Amino acid sequence: MLNCHARRGVSIVAVQAALLASSSGAFAQSSNTVLPAVTVEAPQAARAKPVTRSPRQRSASAGRAAKPVVPNASTSAPTQNRTVTASAARDGLNQAPAGQTATTIDRSQFDNRPSFSVSDVLRDSPGISIKQGNGPRDFGISIRGSNARNGFGIRNLVIFDDGFPVTQPDGLSRSDLIDPHAYGAIDVVRGPSSALYGNYATGGALNFRTRPGGTIDGVEYGVDGGSYGYLNNYLAAGKKVGNFEGSLFVSDTRGDGYIGNSWFNTQTVNFLGTLKATPDDRFTVKIINNDLSARLPLRSNLSQYYQNPFQQGCATGVTAAAGCGNVTLNNNGFNTVAGTDKETAVQAGLGRTDRRTIVGGRWEHDFDNTTTWRNQFVFDDRNISQPTGTTSAIGDFPSYNYMSDLTKRGEIFGLESIAFFGAFYNTLTASSDTRNVMPGGNATLGRLSSNLYSETTNYGVRVRQELKLTTSLTAVAGVGWETTVLKGINTAYSYSGAAGITTTTPTVADRQFQNTAPELALIYRLNNEWLFRGRVATGYGTPQVSNLFVVQTGLSGNNTQLQTQKNLGYDIGFDWTPNSALKLSATGFYEFFRNEIVTQSTQTPGVTFSFNAPRSEHRGIELAAEWKFYPGWRFMAAYTYLDEVYTEYVEALAKGTVFSFNRAGNKIPGISPNELTARVGYDEFAGPLTGLGGFVELQWKDSFYMDNANVLKAPGYELINVNVHYKTDLVSDTFRSLNLFLEVRNVFDRTYIASANNITNTVSAAGVQDSASVLASTAPGSIYAGSPRTFVAGMKVAFK
Repeated sequence: MLNCHARRGVSIVAVQAALLASSSGAFAQSSNTVLPAVTVEAPQAARAKPVTRSPRQRSASAGRAAKPVVPNASTSAPTQNRTVTASAARDGLNQAPAGQTATTIDRSQFDNRPSFSVSDVLRDSPGISIKQGNGPRDFGISIRGSNARNGFGIRNLVIFDDGFPVTQPDGLSRSDLIDPHAYGAIDVVRGPSSALYGNYATGGALNFRTRPGGTIDGVEYGVDGGSYGYLNNYLAAGKKVGNFEGSLFVSDTRGDGYIGNSWFNTQTVNFLGTLKATPDDRFTVKIINNDLSARLPLRSNLSQYYQNPFQQGCATGVTAAAGCGNVTLNNNGFNTVAGTDKETAVQAGLGRTDRRTIVGGRWEHDFDNTTTWRNQFVFDDRNISQPTGTTSAIGDFPSYNYMSDLTKRGEIFGLESIAFFGAFYNTLTASSDTRNVMPGGNATLGRLSSNLYSETTNYGVRVRQELKLTTSLTAVAGVGWETTVLKGINTAYSYSGAAGITTTTPTVADRQFQNTAPELALIYRLNNEWLFRGRVATGYGTPQVSNLFVVQTGLSGNNTQLQTQKNLGYDIGFDWTPNSALKLSATGFYEFFRNEIVTQSTQTPGVTFSFNAPRSEHRGIELAAEWKFYPGWRFMAAYTYLDEVYTEYVEALAKGTVFSFNRAGNKIPGISPNELTARVGYDEFAGPLTGLGGFVELQWKDSFYMDNANVLKAPGYELINVNVHYKTDLVSDTFRSLNLFLEVRNVFDRTYIASANNITNTVSAAGVQDSASVLASTAPGSIYAGSPRTFVAGMKVAFK
């Protein structure tokens, strides 16, 4: 997942990159090519016309490269089955590897619309589900239900930015730092992928690819603005000068939010630069920085959501309107001796003040035309201050990630071969505090509730082999081995009496996990229209250190028995491209999980509890379609069906006595069985109205269970969005082009749930599970409402 730059002296390499592809767009799937990504970190040549070759032509050209092909350190080969231009060739390293089930979301799908967050762009891929997280751009991203049960952030998949990891060694990713305006494409790898991506890749991987400097070739300024005080000023600058190509993106985004106490202010910087120092050496630098200041509303329970979905009239707990959430704060900041006060999120001043800084470097060296050595280092620092409920999480989480690998092209027994071997090491060491929030407003902090000292270390190796068995059939085999070491000391603090005499209770964890993940894939191209894919692969994800110290009540305690979750998945699918106007892709999958790590909310606001479900099964269907059914018209759709159930899990619930309940056969909560994004649009391509266009979009999300007993459901929804846009080239010595758009989202002003975390079932003293009506009114809440009808307009001007 590195970037490669086409150049005049290595035009044959750009052609090889083009030979990796046979179609483009939102649903480009893995194909029969065996060539991994081309690594040419040099200035980009003038834009080339799209090049598409047949499998026979690919085979004929395979051995004529002037430079070696190199898989990314974290992947090992590019996405195939797409047309490649010079700019796309530069991005080849970032794309998904051969044999994977993958989708590429192209910039053309979101360039003429408001793109505030990942939610606005990733819905165009099947297998993806999005839910609102704890902040304006903090979204839970789930692939095949992988992250749907997590309470905040992103887990169970690995994320890259131009091939540099933005998932920290503890498996946590956050989408706060992602402004879609910066990117040219996003690659979505679906299914267990730990053979390539290591720990936490049980659901797959994402790679966000910034726009190459040569394609920007100047400066672009844009501004989006709309309802609820939303304003985003952004700038992209890029250039290719000699042997250097660089791109810089900056944005300043703010808004009042549509829910009470949800205003935000966030700034993002994203830089990518590549220098070809010698004919055989390329150096790449990556810098990302995001600063976030945001207020945060409390989540509602289902009854509060129906009463007051946008939490209006919630200034204070005493005068709060019906449906306002509140938290109970100790007046003295450490115990109940001095009494408590119920306060709303506005009154308490709940929110987040976070910073994320990522600096990465990559050196690639070609020993000869068939062998490349690559080294990559990333420093990633996550600094947080998060008073999100009765407590505030405060800490700095610096991490280091190093990898080194070799790629060798050649032949084995006369068959075209690509061999890959890589090693990696990453670590995160941090000391973080959890402090009590007390009355006084502006998130006034009381005494320490707990301190967690943690160390997370992962190291291992990856081996991968691609063989072209015939001109139509390619086999891929790989395996990854990894050791994970988790160490932590959690010190819980309790205070007695008015003086607050302190008692500390330490809990120690020292766990080591050994995991191995093999995968096999076959890719068969029957002809130019049909491509068939089959894959069996494994994934694994160890617990996070913090998971080991929270018990079911939400209090600090011993949960150190957590095990690694593992899944074995089978994929089978096809891509059908009968002509340039129609593309259809279908994939069926069946995954078997052992010790799946499931997360649910607790009775402590903002605190989640993680446990292992011994066995579960995930199965589903993913469909993607693009149809240009008439000149200027375009229909696109992405559909996902999920059926995910516990097959072995006994849950223990306590009410004085501990009661056990068998959940085998129950649906796993948080999983919507049906999701669809469909869009039909028209763009004028000739005449005086050239560049004028628009589309109508449907988003459908089915209802889903919120609890393990399958008692309470979050309702589904259907939304309609309408867009009108205009793009024109400008004849000027200064200006290159002008883009304008207007979009109305949620046209019919539906009230819907944008996020519903899993909740804990409760029982009576007699051991009878509480009904749906009881759960719907249980505090704390888990729900954020989605945005009402909004209007967003934007413009972008490109300068020469």
